[in-house]
Formats: sequence, C-alpha cells, structure tokens
Amino acid sequence: MMKKLITLSFFCLLFAGYSFGQSESKSYFTSGGEMIFSFANIEDNGHKESSVLRWAPVFNVQSMWNSDINEHFGVFTGLAVRNVGFIYDNYSATRMNGETAVGTYKKKFRTYNVGIPVGFKIGNLNKMFLYAGYEIEFPFLYKEKTFDGDDKIDKITGWFSDRNEWFQHGLLVGVQFPYGLNLKFKYYFSELLNQDYAESNGNKPYAGLKANVFYFSLSSSLFKNFDFEKPSPEKVY
Repeated sequence: MMKKLITLSFFCLLFAGYSFGQSESKSYFTSGGEMIFSFANIEDNGHKESSVLRWAPVFNVQSMWNSDINEHFGVFTGLAVRNVGFIYDNYSATRMNGETAVGTYKKKFRTYNVGIPVGFKIGNLNKMFLYAGYEIEFPFLYKEKTFDGDDKIDKITGWFSDRNEWFQHGLLVGVQFPYGLNLKFKYYFSELLNQDYAESNGNKPYAGLKANVFYFSLSSSLFKNFDFEKPSPEKVY
C-alpha cells in the first residue's frame, strides 16, 4: 500500500511539473502558517482509547508552488515544516518501568516533520475552492512529556529519534475561502510511535500502542496569489 501511494505521489509530481511548463498555465508561489488542532485514533493493546485535543499554533510553516491550468482547476506541490502530535491521558504506569505497576499517566507526544505535499484544486480559484492531496513527511525532532496529575515528571527529546516512525504519510482535504481563510483536515495512515522501540533495559514503552494522528487546521492566505497585475502605463497624447 505504501509503495502504491509513493508511486502515486511521484506521478502527481510529474504531472505538476508538466503543468508548470505549459505556457497557458499560471504558476506562482504562496505561503502561510498553520494552527493545528489534533487528535489521534488510539488502540492500546486491542482496546480503543480516546485522545485529548492538542493545540499547536507554532511552529508550522508552508510554502506552495501552484500551477493554475485555468480559472477552475490547478495543481500544487511544496514544502512544509509541521508540529504534529497527540495527548494520551491513559498511559499505563507499567510501561514506565517494564514491571508491574498501578496507575496511569498523561503523555504528550509530538514530532517536527518536513512535509512534501502534492494535490489539486477545483472550484473558483480566485474566490472559493476545494483542494485535496497526499503528503509524505519525515520527522526530524521528537519530544515526549510525562505528567502525573498536573506535575510534569519527565521529558524526552531527540533528533532523528527511533521512538517515532521515520516515515509519515497521509491524505489531506480542505477548502480555501474568499479573502484568504483556509480550513484543512488531514489523516495520517502511518503511526506516530515505533512500537518496536526498546530502551537500554529492554523495556518497550510503546508496544501495543497504536496511534494514528488526525487534525483540523486553520491558516491564512495559503493559496492566495499576491502577484497582482501591474497597472498599464498612462497614454501620452
């Protein structure tokens, strides 16, 4: 399945590149931030669990390369840096030490990812339109915080960590409203945590903990083209 999605993204990039080269298309760059509200589908050793809303207003930036084939259809690709994660407040104390323990903790997991999206836009590209696509992401910074009640008792940070899955990917859909407001939904097919990760003592803190992140996000002017047409020079009589 993953290979098919990667192949699909490759052909989307080829299609986008072909479109950018056509003289009748309009190509331009856009950029914008992203305010993320995330959850996760959690399955803990076969039991469905719920997550807590996680708000991540920073640090999320995106830059898009757009090619509008006409006024109603376009394609895009780009580059993004994104803060993605989830909050789980029923993390078993047993996982903390690999031994028999009683109680639960609240955990905050997150990664910073570099993302490469490919997709298409359809509608009135000068006002309001829908868009959809596929995005691959590569985590480069991992952070995990542990809370006992309201007290933070542990924090783990690591560059290119083995605690998370190194390859993330998912589908995105959204709507671009007039005047620049953008609403997006994204679901990750990949799990955030590496269930096979083992600590130095052999303990596997994420074994049996499956978590697929999904989120809603708000941004401004993500696909807004500010390359306004220059006024024509005044006629000289």
